[in-house]
Amino acid sequence: MSDVQLAERISGLLRDVPDFPKPGILFKDIAPLLADGAAFAAVIEALAAAAGDDNEIDLVAGVEARGFLLAGALACQLGCGLVPVRKAGKLPPPTIRRRYDLEYGSAEIEAPVGVLDGRRVLLVDDVLATGGTLRAAADLLADAGATITGIGVIVELAALDGRATVGGTVPLTVLATV
Repeated sequence: MSDVQLAERISGLLRDVPDFPKPGILFKDIAPLLADGAAFAAVIEALAAAAGDDNEIDLVAGVEARGFLLAGALACQLGCGLVPVRKAGKLPPPTIRRRYDLEYGSAEIEAPVGVLDGRRVLLVDDVLATGGTLRAAADLLADAGATITGIGVIVELAALDGRATVGGTVPLTVLATV
C-alpha cells in the first residue's frame, strides 16, 4: 500500500466525536482503525519502516493510553522492548514527572527511572494535535536518560500546528494529516 493509500485509508477510518472531552473539541477517534485488522497492521508496518534499522532502537515508548496500543505492536514488530509514558500517579516509584498543556487543559505524565539510561527510544502516540503531549514525553524521556531516535503518530491535526511544538530535532513520522 502506498503512503497516499494508507493516509486515505486512515482518514476514512477516523470517527469525529464533537464536544469530547470538552465542549468545542472535535475528538478524532481511532477505534474504527484499531478494529480493522488489516489497517492496523498497515499502520504498524508503516511506523516500523519509518523507524529504520531496528538495531538502532532499544525501546518503543507509548504515551497513555492509545499510544500504548501502538507501542506494544510496534515493539513486537521491531523486536525491542517497551516503556510506558503514563499519567501521573500510575507507575510505581521511582519515576520522573513532567507537566504540560493540552488543547483543553493541562496534565502530568511520568516515566520509570532506571530503565531509560543510555537507551535509544522511538516515541509513539496516536494523534499529534498541539504537540504538548509529545513534546513533554520527549523531554521527559530525555531527562530520564534516553536518546529519542524518532517520533511516530498515526494522525496529525494540521490546523493545530503541533509540529511547531514538537520541533524538528528528531525525525517525525505522520501517516495521515487531517
